[in-house]
Amino acid sequence: MTIVEMYEKRPRKAWLYFIVTAVIISLIVWSAEGVQYKGLAAKGSEVAFGMVYGLFHPDTNLLFSLSTDGVPYLLFQTIAIAILGTIFGAILAVPVSFLASENVVPKPVAFVMRGLILLIRTIPSLVWALVWIRVTGPGAFCGVVTQSICSIGMISKMYITAIEDLDTSILESLDAAGCNTFEKIRCGILPQLTASFISTTIYRFDINLKDATTLGIVGAGGIGASLVQCISSRRWSMVGSFLFGLIVLVLIIEFISTKIRTKLARG
Repeated sequence: MTIVEMYEKRPRKAWLYFIVTAVIISLIVWSAEGVQYKGLAAKGSEVAFGMVYGLFHPDTNLLFSLSTDGVPYLLFQTIAIAILGTIFGAILAVPVSFLASENVVPKPVAFVMRGLILLIRTIPSLVWALVWIRVTGPGAFCGVVTQSICSIGMISKMYITAIEDLDTSILESLDAAGCNTFEKIRCGILPQLTASFISTTIYRFDINLKDATTLGIVGAGGIGASLVQCISSRRWSMVGSFLFGLIVLVLIIEFISTKIRTKLARG
């Protein structure tokens, strides 16, 4: 069969492309009607200019202060919240993900556990923080609990994918060799999951580090509360100090985590 004949017999999908395009355009038009632009706020330009000004003229005293109100202390508190929240969430996600994997447990059990994971992931982190702040009170501990629970939802979903992609032939070989359950887990399961689990945990830590700043707005510790207070009182040099510290911190963490994930992916 010639190339021309094969080309003539190609699937005709013009109608499908037309339908997809029409649906997308309809969704855009329908969504646009629900969004009304009322112009910029009266003081919007003032706030924007003030934040830019503060970023280029930070308060150096606050930036290098070692007090509990200084940028270094608040950044370290934010990092601590993210680390603890990620570690606790990653550890708790291991049994949850195994119980939600259909190739490990019966389907009814997996269905129930997946419903629990979906429930955790459905509720935004700010809502979790508002709930737990009533239980634990404001502070860094509330941030740790909130991030631990939110991390379970996201990390478990990624863990389940890795568990269901396990090469079962290795387990069958170990079983034929007379290995017990512990030996099969140690030699057949963990080597396949370790790199994926660590990579997922590091990725979640990146998310938690940024979320820790947001959670501070509702009183869950970290640098967010001080940042919002300074924005509200128009103290732009202090705002610039907090923003500058956050930018540097995120860039450093992003560089390190990318290097580690690349190393894990390449082996």
